[in-house]
Amino acid sequence: MGHLLVLVEVLSLALILAVLRSVRHAHIRVEYSVAWLLAGVLILGLSLSDSALHWAGALLGVPDPRAAFLVICGSVFVVVLYRSSLRISGLKDANIALAQRVAILEYRLESLDEKIKSQTSA
Repeated sequence: MGHLLVLVEVLSLALILAVLRSVRHAHIRVEYSVAWLLAGVLILGLSLSDSALHWAGALLGVPDPRAAFLVICGSVFVVVLYRSSLRISGLKDANIALAQRVAILEYRLESLDEKIKSQTSA
């Protein structure tokens, strides 16, 4: 399990650094980065502490700490992805409403232009 934990440590550090870099360069908003940062820190903490990993396994009722680790990692990322899906759905709905409002405004503008043209030509 030692090699697996070293790999997870490196990957979680890479995730944390990538998120911080993305925040710095304004590729991701701060409120969206918090969930990813928490996920990276949680996974890094579990991979660094054998006692925490055994405690989590006992809490979940799983005798093998590796299985508990995989369950926790999977659950963390499912929660983060679910939150992201909620945000994306809300943004899509807002985008549709905005597009409809723009279409209505364009129609009104065209109607006003036609009305002004008909009044000035008469």
